[in-house]
Amino acid sequence: MQLLTYRADGDPTPRLGARTGTDRVADLTALATAAGAELPPDLLGLIRAGEPALATARELTAGAPETRPLAEVSLCAPLRPGKIVGVGLNYVEHVAESHRTLDTERELPDRPVLFGKPATAVTGPGQPILHNADLTKQLDWECELAVVIGVPAFRVSEADALRHVFGYSIVNDISARDQRRSGQWFFSKGQDSYAPFGPVVVTADEIPDPQRLDLSLRVNGELRQDSNTRHMLFGIARLIADISAGMTLEPGDVIATGSPSGVGAGMVPPQFLQPGDLVEATIERIGTLANPVIDAR
Repeated sequence: MQLLTYRADGDPTPRLGARTGTDRVADLTALATAAGAELPPDLLGLIRAGEPALATARELTAGAPETRPLAEVSLCAPLRPGKIVGVGLNYVEHVAESHRTLDTERELPDRPVLFGKPATAVTGPGQPILHNADLTKQLDWECELAVVIGVPAFRVSEADALRHVFGYSIVNDISARDQRRSGQWFFSKGQDSYAPFGPVVVTADEIPDPQRLDLSLRVNGELRQDSNTRHMLFGIARLIADISAGMTLEPGDVIATGSPSGVGAGMVPPQFLQPGDLVEATIERIGTLANPVIDAR
């Protein structure tokens, strides 16, 4: 399934939906009410409710349920994660460009490089990325596959790791490159709007091999990143095993699995986001996450 959260008809309350085809949305809450079925009202609740709730959602969208065009609704971030675990330097070519332009180590890391992004950084499709020139002159982009946890994971093996995945989405790991503080990334990567997330969460059964997905990013229509998740230094199963070795991953948590090369800091000369830009991150079988950049001073 392709699950999403949206608002429509002037109602400020977010609704749980499912994308059908490429351009329509089914209202899962309304379908559940009409069928007399029990279904959590939001995606995080559905994930926490486990396989029985997901099975109900699948049954509700079987056949030809009433739908409406996606163009008539406003998409929100699919959910607000309890935590976002970011992964740095997880594509070989990005390690090289980061060493050249961001003073990171030349050698490939021998274990995943991890950092956190707060839930307050999350913003949805179409929502603005905030460019505050008083805080940064180096606002950068990073298209990343997002892994959404479905089953609690603590000290899981690589062999069992993917069983803990609910689905996949897109995170644009926005970074203020000039706000690293003594090498620490939290403020650089954790400011409000620095985690565009969406447009949907595709359940794991629809992406049986997440290490074979094309991903790309465009700024104002110009291609900046173009790669495939097979080039990850540490695959998703390894990441889950490594993180869960000392930290419980809970349903709804998100792992942003790292960026390929092609970031603004690595260009010659460097190029960074400016107010008025449009950033579009695309991952095969998931869709495109588009966000404008606005002046936030």
